[in-house]
Formats: sequence, C-alpha cells, structure tokens
Amino acid sequence: MLLLGCQSKTDDNWPKDHPGPKIVVSFAPYYCFAANVAGDDAVVRTVMTTAGPHHFNPTDRDAKLLRGADILFINGLGLDEAQAEIMKRGSGNRNLRVVDLAARIPNNLLLEGSCQHDHNAEHPHEHGKDPHVWLSPEYAIFLVEGIRDELKELDSAHAADYDRHAADYIVKLRQLNDHGMVLLKDKKDRNIVTFHDSLTYFAQTFKLNIVGVVQKKPGTEPNDKALKKLIALCADERNPVRIITVEPQYSSSNSSRELIKILQHKKVPDPKLVEIDPLETCPSDALTPQWYEVRMRENLEALAREMK
Repeated sequence: MLLLGCQSKTDDNWPKDHPGPKIVVSFAPYYCFAANVAGDDAVVRTVMTTAGPHHFNPTDRDAKLLRGADILFINGLGLDEAQAEIMKRGSGNRNLRVVDLAARIPNNLLLEGSCQHDHNAEHPHEHGKDPHVWLSPEYAIFLVEGIRDELKELDSAHAADYDRHAADYIVKLRQLNDHGMVLLKDKKDRNIVTFHDSLTYFAQTFKLNIVGVVQKKPGTEPNDKALKKLIALCADERNPVRIITVEPQYSSSNSSRELIKILQHKKVPDPKLVEIDPLETCPSDALTPQWYEVRMRENLEALAREMK
C-alpha cells in the first residue's frame, strides 16, 4: 500500500474546480458533522463506508484520497488512530493534519469501556475509555465544535460561515437530544442488554441502565459461561431485563436471538429484540449530511416502541 499510495496516478476523487479545504473523515457520523459545518465552503469525503472502524483495513484508494487532503478528522480513543497513521504514511502527504476529535471532550466526561476491536487479527486492542462518543447528541456537540475551530483556522476567510453553520447544526443536535428525552421520559423498564459495548454514552444521555453486553468483541459470539451470566442477569425475578439490542452490522449473529428464547422459557415478561444502529457503517450512496439525525431518531423511536 505504501508504494501504491505514493505512485498511483489515477483520479483522487477531489473536485478540480473547488478552491476550499479538502476534508477527510474516518467514518460516517463524522462525515455528517463535518459536512454540516463545511457547507459549500469545503469538500468532505469519508474513507470508511460498509466496513466500520472495528474491521476497516486501509487500501491504496484511501491513501490516494489523503494525498490531496488538507485535514483528516478521526474519533480517537483507540478506535481509528492506527488506520489513520497507515493512511497518512501511505499517502506521502506530510502536510496532512490529523485531528483527534474526542480530545475535545473533557477527560472527566469520558466513560470507561471494555469493548475490544481488531485492527488486524493478531493484535486485538482493548481500550480503557469508551470511544463511542458520537452516539450521544450531547457529546456530538463537542465534536462539531472541534471541526468548526479547525476549519476556521485552516480557512479563516470563511470563519464566519463555519461559525454560522456549526451553530445551526448544534441547534439540530439539541433538538435531537430533546426528541429522545421526550420519547423515553415515561418509560419504566430502563434496564437493557446491549449487543456490543457501544451504547455507554447513549445510555447515559437518555437515562438507561446497561446491565450486560452480548459480544465483548464485535463479531465474536459469547461463550457458554458469558451467556449463562447474561441469562442470570436478565432473568432476575426482582429486576428482569426485557430489552436486548441487536445491530444491523451483525445480522447473522444468533446469540441475542438465543438469549430471547431462553428468557421466554424462563418467563421473563415479554422480552424484545431492538435494533440499535451504532452508526459505524453506511454505504457511500446512502450517506448524506442528514444521515446522523435520521438514524439516531430511528434508534430512539425503535427503543421507545418496545420499552414499557
């Protein structure tokens, strides 16, 4: 990849007639954040589409894209830094600025996490802080403000535009947050089991309690011991758990469905599977500046339908 990234002469996917900053983001939510701040003053591209940060492997095409870019926005917190470093090195673009947006979030607001993700099969990485900050609209505001400030520094001639665009989008994020709070405000059964350890910030924002996780490592089914522990937690007569979340990225997983069947057998009242998209993947032809808001609303509405 390093050689191909530096030598290929094919199109790098940047418009030839747009003078503004060329922005790359690591994955889908950051495209929405950056596109809303950029407006027509900059061009935004994403490298990850149908493969999210847990499974993405950079290619020559990604290196070519970064060769012509001014800035790369990543999540950080152990999620996508390794891929960013590979792509920057392969691009040969020494002037590329890589910005870790989660660094904008005060450290005391970061939550603990134990989700494991593979950047390659031999070196699984376990991080101390949960990196899934984009799944809270409240935390997304920090990320948007970080993008705004970087673009103002990079393109000061349009600083007022970036301020205005960011302010308008932050209003939408606050409305999204309020929408979720209204949907869930009267719900009583706030205990949930999540598919993987991705909903910590989401749960904190919307006052939910995560009592367990189906897959500690995304894509790896729980062993018998872990499954039995989940069953015991959910079937506790004093505080049973009805809501088990699944993710569209792992539709072939059977563990959550098996858990539901066991809970039905154990007479847990009306256990339900609820699909919550962690927004880590999106086909490139479906990604729009509004995608984050639309998918987050769908997540909240799906949850509200099944909670009592």
